[in-house]
Amino acid sequence: MSNESIYLPRPATIKNITKFTESESLFELVMDDNRPLNHQPGQFVEVSIMGIGEAPISVSSSPTKKKSFEICVRAVGNVTRAMHRLKIGDKVGIRGPFGKGFDTEFLKGKDILFIAGGLGIAPLRSLINYVLDHRADYGRAIILYGCKAPHELLFREEVISWRKRKDIECHLTVDKVPEGEHWDHNVGVVTTLIPKIDFNPSTTYAVVCGPPIMYRFVIRTLKERGLAEDHIILSLERRMKCGVGKCGHCQINGIYVCQDGPVFNYSEIKDLPEAL
Repeated sequence: MSNESIYLPRPATIKNITKFTESESLFELVMDDNRPLNHQPGQFVEVSIMGIGEAPISVSSSPTKKKSFEICVRAVGNVTRAMHRLKIGDKVGIRGPFGKGFDTEFLKGKDILFIAGGLGIAPLRSLINYVLDHRADYGRAIILYGCKAPHELLFREEVISWRKRKDIECHLTVDKVPEGEHWDHNVGVVTTLIPKIDFNPSTTYAVVCGPPIMYRFVIRTLKERGLAEDHIILSLERRMKCGVGKCGHCQINGIYVCQDGPVFNYSEIKDLPEAL
């Protein structure tokens, strides 16, 4: 990537918006220069809105989707709240893709256990759909997805389609079911699903993304099931800001999450308590 493209946003147009919840929407974007984004699953882009600022956001579509790409945006700060006020046809700036994504070559032939909590399903969806688009290259695919309540489930229609497929397993859970909401699946945090599934620890790699509090419990439960530390792959997205290792906002000891990650093998960072 040239230095120019690291620092200069390229204009992109909003092609479609899908509202998931009160605070989360999926934006489909097309680069105005018609060049593909050329991202890897797990990478992120810096999204800028003129006069407001920019924010790092994971790409949630697979690179196999060439003509456009998708980002799932939660309205939590100035930029992301402004993003939610935009309409189809409006423009944003895009820098990137940045960071180290999931190693799709290394994972070939392996069984993959996807574990997503809340918004963590957004970056994992990029890898899930990449694996589904190259299904013969990978072993078993098992998806465990948990969120706080049924109405917070993201990518609902897609998740239903995953559950209907014969070539993957998809298990869902919620922390609680509020009165008046319907739920046919597990109730409990996402770690409660791990003892209920059967997998071979020697051929399985777990790919984990979710809120920071989730990691410690997921890692402990996976190790109890016999998964080796170097078979656990984590996406650490917190604290990123500039995307190019200049601001130091995401630095953990000598590691810059935005450049050395956001995807890490657990064995590389297990001795960095700050990382988790």
